[in-house]
Amino acid sequence: MATVLIIDDDQNLRETLSDLVAGEDHTVLQASNGHEAIQILSEEAPDVALCDWRMSPLGGLDVLRAMQQHDAEQRIPVIVLTAYGDAESTVQAMQAGAYDFLVKPIDVDVVLASLNRALEHVVLQRSLERLQRERFRDGRLSIAPSTVANGSEQLVGKSPAWIEAFKRVGQVAQTDLTILLEGETGTGKEVVAKVIHRNSPRVKGPFVAVNCAAIPEELVESELFGHERGAFTGATSQRMGSFEQAESGTLFLDEIGEMPLAVQPKLLRVLQERTYQRVGGTRAAKANVRVIAATNRSLTQEVEHGRFRSDLFYRLNAYHIELPPLRARKADIGLLAEYFLERFASLNRMPTSALDSSALLALEGYSFPGNVRELEQLMNKAAVEAAGRPITEARLQNYLRPPVRQGEADLKSWEELPFHEATARWERYLIERALMLSGGNKSEAARRLSIQRRLLYEKLQRFGI
Repeated sequence: MATVLIIDDDQNLRETLSDLVAGEDHTVLQASNGHEAIQILSEEAPDVALCDWRMSPLGGLDVLRAMQQHDAEQRIPVIVLTAYGDAESTVQAMQAGAYDFLVKPIDVDVVLASLNRALEHVVLQRSLERLQRERFRDGRLSIAPSTVANGSEQLVGKSPAWIEAFKRVGQVAQTDLTILLEGETGTGKEVVAKVIHRNSPRVKGPFVAVNCAAIPEELVESELFGHERGAFTGATSQRMGSFEQAESGTLFLDEIGEMPLAVQPKLLRVLQERTYQRVGGTRAAKANVRVIAATNRSLTQEVEHGRFRSDLFYRLNAYHIELPPLRARKADIGLLAEYFLERFASLNRMPTSALDSSALLALEGYSFPGNVRELEQLMNKAAVEAAGRPITEARLQNYLRPPVRQGEADLKSWEELPFHEATARWERYLIERALMLSGGNKSEAARRLSIQRRLLYEKLQRFGI
């Protein structure tokens, strides 16, 4: 048996939760707002709390912080319940010490499972504290309340897969661990990296992003670590590298799987020793930088195939966050589409177009190989054509159809062309299709085509794509 505090300004839901918890033979305390909850905490010692997130005048975040101040040594696990399951709220709640974050409408089995896990956590925590008191009678544990900085990135979504990802963001942001973000092209890895930076102790430092796939192989080392004048042909002056630019802040290494094998040991050394040298230099500089790496491929498989060093992978993978593809976030497609339409209208001073029900169903039935980035581009095109009018399924069909293969008539016409011209046209078609399926990401398109990235760039220049 345990004592459970239920905090919610919805009386019906509060009573429902009370009946549910009492049915498990637990004692129930109720509060209809944050002030009542804090008053109860001054008189009672509940084991677990179920707390609504948006209440007036004191919300769930205020209650969480008050609980931390109330008893820093034995904090109460708080399960947040909210109808507004956005990613920013998830990060705030987890950073402020929430045990779990559940989105309404509530699922009875999910609430009970979370409650049971929280109670098991209480038992283990109290056993640990008892042992610590016995071993260190003069010591105390205290954890300072977390703070969350405001920022401009909009993280839209409330699907379970998205919320789970942002629970992990909230748990790790305040640490200085190196983080590996994995997810398909277009899932928002750089936006997530910026959110981690914004909610970290390094928020006052710079956020520097480097796309490892976009840098010529021979210049990667110079880009990361800088170079001295005369270090190589063309180095006419000293250059500051990305590590130096990101001093006291966060360095985001996108497409880390594209980093040349020759440079990987030097990045490993920076992560291990926190020092680096400019190309052509002799003096070691300290690297006071948090590294967040991102990849749209499995680095585990890259290690198995000898394309990525295992020791560097383990260093980068100190904390792993998997970002779900949009097809696993069906509940978020409508929210994201509306957000992109509103943002496009605001930026371009146009009337806002709205999706009708048929358009929303069409979007939810599409696989979105380019993920959120593809949805954003699609909404921008649809907004231009709709010009403030409702967006229907018919208006989206041209964008949601799979790419049309060359018809028999086209193939017949190609037969009349010289060999090299016919093959060039086919090459161009395959490249354009791969770019479309990869949301414009050239590295991903090269992988789909099973060709080297450099060869793809050469053909893009040749075809003027």
